[in-house]
Amino acid sequence: MAQLSDDCFAFGGPMMSVDEAVSLIAASVNAIPDIETVSLLDTDGRVLAGNVIAPLPLPPFTNSAVDGYAVSSARMMNTAEQTLPVVGRIQAGATSCEPLKADHAARIFTGAPLPPGADTVFMQEDVRIDPSGKVILPPGLRQGANVRPAGEDIPQGGIGLQAGQRLRPHHVALAAAFGLTHLKVVRRISVAVFSTGNELASPGEARAGAQLFDSNRFMLMAMLRRLGCEITDLGIVRDDPISLANGLKKVAGECDLILTTGGVSTGEEDHVKAAVESIGTLVMWRMAIKPGRPVAMGIIGGTPLIGLPGNPVASFVTFVHVVRPTVLALSGALPEPLIPMPVRAAFTYKKKPGRREYVRATLRKANDGALEAIKFPREGAGLLSSLVDTDGLVELGETISQIQPGQSVGFLPYASLL
Repeated sequence: MAQLSDDCFAFGGPMMSVDEAVSLIAASVNAIPDIETVSLLDTDGRVLAGNVIAPLPLPPFTNSAVDGYAVSSARMMNTAEQTLPVVGRIQAGATSCEPLKADHAARIFTGAPLPPGADTVFMQEDVRIDPSGKVILPPGLRQGANVRPAGEDIPQGGIGLQAGQRLRPHHVALAAAFGLTHLKVVRRISVAVFSTGNELASPGEARAGAQLFDSNRFMLMAMLRRLGCEITDLGIVRDDPISLANGLKKVAGECDLILTTGGVSTGEEDHVKAAVESIGTLVMWRMAIKPGRPVAMGIIGGTPLIGLPGNPVASFVTFVHVVRPTVLALSGALPEPLIPMPVRAAFTYKKKPGRREYVRATLRKANDGALEAIKFPREGAGLLSSLVDTDGLVELGETISQIQPGQSVGFLPYASLL
């Protein structure tokens, strides 16, 4: 399990910026050391534990990139057509090829090994066949055209996949191209999750008239699963400092991270701070972010705890900027910075300078072909529909105070956030 010192997240500033939070996490959290070997089919989403060194070159042999005719460029004329007899027919998977004479051509197909003596392939669309069956080659083709040299992609002994890579299907494809059937990956991060609040009922339970069904917990668990975590669902903990403290003390040491939602603000019924301080150390983060300023992070028995706001949109946004980098750091994953794509604003907006704000927006294509961001028509960090009915978040940096239609803004699609 993750073991952190009580002061590893200590921060002296009155208000932490988003960049400061991410940098602090990256510098303070050590990756868990546990490694396991899993089948290639089970590696998607996992974090690679060590470099994968190419056991063979890719491609392993020189081959044709197209269907066409293999030739030697040694005697080719570049100023006039050339007619050559066709000898042989080389298909993909051919195990042996006769050497090709300089004044002959060989019929060849995509992926087939180039015969000894050949170094160039003419595409079949660019040649003509005369009545005798000879191939007529056009002038001007450069030497080596339409050929994939052995090791062109990755040389033998080169680094094919880097330690810390969060594996995706294309990474799995590369490992398969090396002939590998298993990879060593970091153990999944274990996260205990619970919500706080007397006003909450779990879906499937009876709901009192003044209660809401708990949506945050299920959203956060779904987001954690997309990050490859193992989850322990602790349900709902009521607004009582003793109950909170006992629950936290029980789970600390049994997981790599504790994640809570609700109860982290400064109201009289927000008890997470007091509960954690009674059994561990908590540094309150007043992040310069909207939505989501009240965020808490602490250490209980060496186990990190993150407390997110109770409003669902604030919980979503702060998960992306606090929980996501923490999970990646615990997994030993390479940094995955969020890079907004430039789009054109189709809305007016004012904000306070000094904090970063995230505006829920939908993309549309304007008449001139440019992508425009349309702001969700209603405000409020409690509107789940504002997440469901939009495509992503417009990121407005700390120095921005207002946006006018036509300005360029950064847009983060929801699909890029996990």
